[in-house]
Amino acid sequence: MAAHLQEILYIEVPTPDVVAVRRWLQEEFSPSVGDKQTTPDGIRLAIQGQNSVAGEICIFVWSVQRTTYLKAFRWAETLIPGERQIKDQLTANIRQQFPHQYPVPPAAKGERSIFELLGTQYPQTVKYFQKIPNGEYDLNRAYWWEQRWRSSVIHPQQPQQVVFQTNNATGDNPEYDLIYIGGALGVIHAAVMAKLGYRVLLIERMPFGRMNREWNISRDEFQSLINLGLFTPAEFESVIAAEYEDGFHKFFDANNPPQCRAAILHTPTVLNVAIDAEKFLGLCGAKLRAAGGEIWDETEFQRADVEPQQVIVNCRYLPTGTAKTCTGRLLVDAMGTASPIAWQLNGKRAFDSVCPTVGAVISGGFPAGVWDSRYGDVLNSHGDISRGRQLIWELFPGEGTDLTIYLFHYHQIHPDNPGSLLEMYEDFFTILPEYRRCDMEDLVWKKATFGYIPGHFSVGSDDRTIAFDRLVAIGDAASLQSPLVFTGFGSLVRNLNRLTQLLDVALKHDLLSARHLNRIRAYQSNVAVTWLFSKGMMIPTGQFVPPARINSMLNTFFGILASEPPAVAEAFIKDRVDWFTFNRLALKAARLNPALLLWIWQLAGVKDLTRWLGSYLDFTLSALFGWLLAWLPNFTRACQPWLENRYPGLWFWLLAQISVPQAGAMNSHRYPQPMRKGTTEARSEVVN
Repeated sequence: MAAHLQEILYIEVPTPDVVAVRRWLQEEFSPSVGDKQTTPDGIRLAIQGQNSVAGEICIFVWSVQRTTYLKAFRWAETLIPGERQIKDQLTANIRQQFPHQYPVPPAAKGERSIFELLGTQYPQTVKYFQKIPNGEYDLNRAYWWEQRWRSSVIHPQQPQQVVFQTNNATGDNPEYDLIYIGGALGVIHAAVMAKLGYRVLLIERMPFGRMNREWNISRDEFQSLINLGLFTPAEFESVIAAEYEDGFHKFFDANNPPQCRAAILHTPTVLNVAIDAEKFLGLCGAKLRAAGGEIWDETEFQRADVEPQQVIVNCRYLPTGTAKTCTGRLLVDAMGTASPIAWQLNGKRAFDSVCPTVGAVISGGFPAGVWDSRYGDVLNSHGDISRGRQLIWELFPGEGTDLTIYLFHYHQIHPDNPGSLLEMYEDFFTILPEYRRCDMEDLVWKKATFGYIPGHFSVGSDDRTIAFDRLVAIGDAASLQSPLVFTGFGSLVRNLNRLTQLLDVALKHDLLSARHLNRIRAYQSNVAVTWLFSKGMMIPTGQFVPPARINSMLNTFFGILASEPPAVAEAFIKDRVDWFTFNRLALKAARLNPALLLWIWQLAGVKDLTRWLGSYLDFTLSALFGWLLAWLPNFTRACQPWLENRYPGLWFWLLAQISVPQAGAMNSHRYPQPMRKGTTEARSEVVN
């Protein structure tokens, strides 16, 4: 029998310094058996048998994604004596020599510019931010956001107190009905409520309309904004930057076993409409002002004092440092992941996971044929695990020749490793040519995009605090997100009708205690149960797993979706999957790749698997009750004329129950609509 090559070891060495790893392998590694010889990329070990050479082990390293990978191959007819010993020794020694490192950005000192501060540790980031319009401002913003995020993660037991409750009654005529803090997602909801006749104030830390992210959505999801009367169809068309024909999902599978290699998943109606975010926000702001609302931008929230009849909000106008104060009936926290209110209300369980996300809008410079702007890259990986993270790309066509490109990973929050935007940006600018062929010097940079997208592993609808008396959180501050591809924008838009009508009833009947406001949430049991998918894409801090493991898991499931009718994949990715479909797909995945269950067990652990069983039970009961109580929405609507005025608390509770999306079906019920303030007749538009 002729000798043949057989892969016996594949590991990641978590360092971008492949030269150091190769030098260590060639000069310092002392194998317990075999005769070592150097090769251009590693070493060869000749293993002696009883009478002759039994075989060779070839070990080599290479670099991609700013990390180093090592493979070992056996050249022999059968197992070589001492082979396992060599593998164990090599793995142990290299783990000791090159452990996981979690760099910390330098602390700001003196009057140094952000470029001077970060230039040594993040040279590529500084180089390319200097080429981006407003790059210095945006890099300062990314640095500030990371520092604030790190502080919150490292000191979870001591969140900054910014909300205070008092029994003082300094006034009973607040200036505003609603005060929103956060002008991105906040202005969407604020504009809707202002059009209903409420007195609304929006407070934004940045100049209003500036965005560090671009937004994508589908036509059917945006329809909810049209149904609510916030946008006309013509206005929607005016904020579309691009609309592509198809979107792709594909994960690197060169190192996957055969059953974990998948075809491309096509989703032509997922995230296929690129929104001009700044134009969209500007239009929302104009509608807010036209309805009598106000906007205070470049104004930073300081604290909120909750009194029996109002909430007092203290702010600081950043350009001058001047203190500003306002009063309202209700405060809405839309500050996103950096929200100090969310951290105060939930302590160390403010968020269970996060997606550090970086990227840029690039208006030109790619060679012809690199990308066809008729298509989007919804989820893509071009390599295996890199320094404890499975990096995933997104690419969306924008206006004209613009391409919006993101790089992110699913991350388990840990005090030693909170998750870094700056490390991700250094990756982004270094490995972009690996993902899409280009010369970095030729690219025309238009805008930086970045942020922390949070995740919360819900077991039930009440296991996260999103409200205080006269205070409620929405969007990312409420950890309102989807486990796979959607951020707070898509989730907020899909649930805007529900949030609006519940908030309208709460304000109309002064149901503004924490007990009532905590029901104004966009919890879906079918979304809660899918957090295990995102958990399975996170490498626990300090642990090593086989480099191809996450790609194998992703390809297993997305390969199944690719084999299903398009409607099934769309329903799953858009959070509409029902109980029967979810279970059918899960069983199909288990049959295709039985090791999947063991892999999830290893990554999630006993504690989180137990929590997930609670989520699954809640999903099952929700589906059962949704079926048994299918009559409840019609009954509730019939009761509205006499029930709402006599028993507003009961009406609010019933409305909260029937407006929870059953089995993940968006707009599965026709809900009673909000009424304009001062009128007695409901709006004529009905959301389907």
